[in-house]
Amino acid sequence: MLLSRGQEVSLFTLSLLSNSNPKRNLKPNKAKSTSMRAAQTILRSLSLSLHHNHYHLLHHRRRVLLRSISLLTPSPYLAFSSSGNRTRRLPPLATSALPASTLVENLPDETDSDVVRENWDFSPHSEDEIFSFDASCESTDLKHLNSASLEVPELEELPELWRRSKLAWLCKELPAHKSATLIRILNAQRKWIRQEDATYLAVHCMRIRENETGFRVYKWMMQRHWFRFDFALATKLADFMGKERKYIKCREIFDDIINQGRVPCESTFHILIVAYLSSPVQGCLEEACSIYNRMIQLGGYKPRISLHNSLFRALVSKPGGSSKHYLKQAEFIFHNLATSELEIHKDIYGGLIWLHSYQETIDKARIASLREALQAAGIEESKEVLVSILRACSKEGDVEEAERTWLKFSHCDGSPPSQAFVYRMEVYAKVGQPLKSLEIFRGMQEQLGSTSVVAYHKIIEVLSKAQEMEFAESLMKKFMESGLKPLMPSFIDLMDLYFRLDLHDKLELAFSQSLDKCRPNRTVYNIYLDSLVKIGNIEKAEEIFNQMLNNGAIGVNTRSSNTILSGYLSSGEYVKAEKIYDFMCQKNYDIEPPLMEKLDYVLSLTRKVVKKPMSLKLSKEQREILVGLLLGGLRIESDEERKKHAICFEFNERLETHSILKRYVYDQYHEWLASMIKPIDGSDDISYRFVTVSHSYFGFYADQFWPKGQPVIPKLIHRWLSPRVLAYWYMFAGYRTSSGDILLKLKGSQEGVERIMKAFKAKSLDCKVKRKGRVFWIGFLGSNSTWFWKLVEPYILDGLRDFLEGSGKSSGRMLETQAVNFESQSDSDEVASDCSDHHNS
Repeated sequence: MLLSRGQEVSLFTLSLLSNSNPKRNLKPNKAKSTSMRAAQTILRSLSLSLHHNHYHLLHHRRRVLLRSISLLTPSPYLAFSSSGNRTRRLPPLATSALPASTLVENLPDETDSDVVRENWDFSPHSEDEIFSFDASCESTDLKHLNSASLEVPELEELPELWRRSKLAWLCKELPAHKSATLIRILNAQRKWIRQEDATYLAVHCMRIRENETGFRVYKWMMQRHWFRFDFALATKLADFMGKERKYIKCREIFDDIINQGRVPCESTFHILIVAYLSSPVQGCLEEACSIYNRMIQLGGYKPRISLHNSLFRALVSKPGGSSKHYLKQAEFIFHNLATSELEIHKDIYGGLIWLHSYQETIDKARIASLREALQAAGIEESKEVLVSILRACSKEGDVEEAERTWLKFSHCDGSPPSQAFVYRMEVYAKVGQPLKSLEIFRGMQEQLGSTSVVAYHKIIEVLSKAQEMEFAESLMKKFMESGLKPLMPSFIDLMDLYFRLDLHDKLELAFSQSLDKCRPNRTVYNIYLDSLVKIGNIEKAEEIFNQMLNNGAIGVNTRSSNTILSGYLSSGEYVKAEKIYDFMCQKNYDIEPPLMEKLDYVLSLTRKVVKKPMSLKLSKEQREILVGLLLGGLRIESDEERKKHAICFEFNERLETHSILKRYVYDQYHEWLASMIKPIDGSDDISYRFVTVSHSYFGFYADQFWPKGQPVIPKLIHRWLSPRVLAYWYMFAGYRTSSGDILLKLKGSQEGVERIMKAFKAKSLDCKVKRKGRVFWIGFLGSNSTWFWKLVEPYILDGLRDFLEGSGKSSGRMLETQAVNFESQSDSDEVASDCSDHHNS
């Protein structure tokens, strides 16, 4: 969640009131007495009185000012140790979940807000459904969790007056400073401060809900020679950080506990899992599953039913194609619910059946047992369960079970969902009855009064594979007239039908129509290229291949390269064939064996030996693209000796710009990629994550951008900010706001950001900088965005111009516009603040 502008102004106003005029919002007749109480409160903050009423008076103003951004701090209570000395026990964790305002304040520290745009990627995932999980069975309450008891001596018990005074001063000063200043203040106290003193400071910070300051004090303690691990302190701090959804810091303390040979408390496991589940960052769900498994296997704890349900819901909250990989984890949760004799919600059964229906190999026995368990529990099968059964039947071609399931829809309220019709069509297509599928499609139109895009895709696919050309063409015409999109999958099926029937004129017409109706697609170009080579039109085939090669949004792959190579060899154009051969060696494309035999003969005629793959070396374009992507957040992984390094390409599957960019980047670095992650020949299914081979050639980039496993902005970055570098930085980690401004995301230090700003100024580009958590945003506002666009436009991929050129053309951008408000004072520019919190603390 992000602060709206109205909230930002209110928080900024509150901070001004707390620092300047505390009487501004009070009634006039009470101004004088309130002023006196405020003055007394400030004086009492130095003495830290133990009296209960004094404590409430001491924190009254602070509670009022922080009411909108944090939980109210419960009153501390006194406890007596076995020796009879008075000690202060840290108040228990607040029993309710954090309010929205607290999450608003803290979530940006851990997550990078990404805009969610409409996904037009035509992978199978685009037709997946999301399981609807009943949120009423999910709860993340944290009451009565077992946690360690933390007790610390009172300040007045210290014999030295000077020590009490210094600790009181530190209690007041530390929360008011940022990380770098806080570390300097603590370093100045190294001569006298002890473990007990630092523990008191951390506890005091947690008591007044300055948990970030408490964490920094704790990390500073760990670097001292006198540090002794305190399990209770670590547990309380981890719990507080997790409740604020700062899962990175909570996990850091969690790992400290594990490394000390201790088992974290149940509360720490529970809160850390909830913190991970609250984050949209990729990889957090996997970490939550890992902590959940360790909670049971390492800690021997029995999680609450609410935690089981929350984790299960997260597993099925993604489209089926993505969620199907979590089947084993979902089964493990189900097993734990059953063995703990907890009530199993109906959506747990339904979610498991839903996950099983998306597997490549359907486990009929397991699905049958889950349905029996549903019946035994007296739960009726919902529409979603019935649709899942039909999906499983469509993969197996089980007509009998599909029809039995279809009859059950008559007992449900309303008409069957459109997905049910689609899966029933697929069942009959599987057993070779395409006309029955067509009958179901027409019945869907009559019963529902409309037809979904997925239904059109499926029926045209079924009829094309069955070579029912007239029906397929008729439906394709209606599909185009309906105005529904996307049309591309159906164009691909129809063109593939024409190719198999040698109807090359119709194929060319369909190719032209696809270019008019849709964005360019590599699969469509490959089918057309195959057709041109097959009919011997090599000149036109060469033209199409060059278009693909020069258009970054399309690109060429192993299939298209082998196709044009076969065309050159069959037409006797051996010189061009040798050039394509050299190109394929450079890109590390596999050459088909029959073509390799012909190549051996051709190369022997020119007295050449078949070349071995060329030595790997980055071209100038590849080097510039790499620098731009590294500025945008690309990672480099190094071995322990830092001799070999691998580039980790990670793209966000929710962003359409990334779905286009990943294809071009994949093609650019194809020769560097590990063979295990290359798709099957002819497949365009490219993963959103791929890694290069580990190679010493990347050592320069690792030393410059990731010297110690953390992102760093090189000192010589001003020499490398070419227009192409800026273009790929913009395409990978930037966007244009609805007002036309251009923002670039950057991770690094304050000093590095200043170097980049100076480089932009040297190019006559003025920019502003905002810091959100650990991320800097560089903004080109007004006319500066126009000049920036003119600079990078020649290097922007054709498929991305519509998203990056005009304002407001991509959905979801208003969300991030609110996240980075360069005009809001409450977002206060933090360029002067230190960025390396984790290095110092």
